[in-house]
Amino acid sequence: MTEQFEQWLKENSITEVECLVPDLGGIARGKILPTDKFIKGLNEDSHRLPQSIFIQTISGGYATEDDEGLPPEVYNPTDIDVILRPDFNTIRIIPWYEDPTAQVICDAVNLNGSAVINSSRHVLRKILKMYDDLDYNPIVSPEVEFYLVKPNPDSDYPLEVPTGQSGRQETGKQAFGIDAVNEFDNLFEDVYNYCEEQNIEIDTINHESGSAQMEINFQHGDPLDLADQVFLFKRTLRQSAIKHKLYATFMAKPMENQPGSSLHLHQSLHSKKNGKNLFFNKKNILSNLMKNYIGGLQEYTPKLMPIHAPNVNSYRRLFATWDAPRNTKWGLGNRSCGFRIPSNEEKSMRIENRISGSDTNPYLIIAANLAAGYLGIKNKIKPSQETKKSVFDDKKSTLPKNMEEAILLFEKDEDLAEVFSQKFIRTIAAIRRVEYQAYLKVISSWEREYLLLNV
Repeated sequence: MTEQFEQWLKENSITEVECLVPDLGGIARGKILPTDKFIKGLNEDSHRLPQSIFIQTISGGYATEDDEGLPPEVYNPTDIDVILRPDFNTIRIIPWYEDPTAQVICDAVNLNGSAVINSSRHVLRKILKMYDDLDYNPIVSPEVEFYLVKPNPDSDYPLEVPTGQSGRQETGKQAFGIDAVNEFDNLFEDVYNYCEEQNIEIDTINHESGSAQMEINFQHGDPLDLADQVFLFKRTLRQSAIKHKLYATFMAKPMENQPGSSLHLHQSLHSKKNGKNLFFNKKNILSNLMKNYIGGLQEYTPKLMPIHAPNVNSYRRLFATWDAPRNTKWGLGNRSCGFRIPSNEEKSMRIENRISGSDTNPYLIIAANLAAGYLGIKNKIKPSQETKKSVFDDKKSTLPKNMEEAILLFEKDEDLAEVFSQKFIRTIAAIRRVEYQAYLKVISSWEREYLLLNV
């Protein structure tokens, strides 16, 4: 493997390498090394980071900072090292740097060679192994929404809609507006070029209903490869936007009076033996396997909300906007349902989960969907009846309404602990609690506006 890296780095005249590892929040952690140091580290297995990056919160704190802390079986308080093992299949040139620089995604292993249980890539690989044992091949396709906004160096001020090429801010709802996308044509030309150079296979871009809110669709394919691509795409878009003096945000609910941003995940199962779509049945359209898969999504998605809705802001999207599905109903072509079947054709039979926010970790969100479907198949869970009417106005939610409810459901389910591991469940729960407590310490402008002189 070292020889492959050496040859590739030499052919591309690379002077620096960024070793990336996604933490549980989906943030890129790692090290930047001169090429010769990178090769030397490969030979000596010396690319290392502290174990604590896998209990790090979104604000840079650690899950040990709550009242109880983490037990030694979840986190070793001596903060020993873990080894980063670069995956050659993920190495890419970073196109926005002037100097020839490469980035490579790394797997994390313990000093004894075992996988780090709380590594995002390992979590997804573990779920994929369960499907491999069944001779099933999961296929996924993410759709990722985001906003372009004016640069906002002072976080006390609300985000603002940016000015496009016309010199004006967008007003109203421009869903699927071609000219509204072209307002930022120079930015998206860079994004497409950067993605092509990195083998990130984005498909289409369209304008969503929010002001300067867009959606990028990815080609369907292998779950781990797509998770890698979304991980790198987020970084690529943010860097491209900064180059054009804009911010790109994947916050689930970044702006008042605007819709939230989601990560819709299309998913299907194909036979490893003959490649057939196992979700299709000629007689009943939906196969029994697909029905069980939907049943699993309905049963376990509410319990997996610390992954689907990882931040406090995630619940603003779900419960403060009209178009975010807050239910676990399913329907053919029904966008008001949490789970939508876009087509009844054999080649494209799939289920789309519309609940997740775009602020989620791409590895964990794919793992969460596939794990729920797997448990549905394993336990032969029957889905509800198809929902044929709109449920946008349904006030009853089958999802937890806040982070506290979500954590309690997540950590007490035995099936999830068996599939993911108790260590992973306890770590995610601890991280979310610390983040939630940090949020509660912040006094918002709403409180100052309405409580300061009135109560």
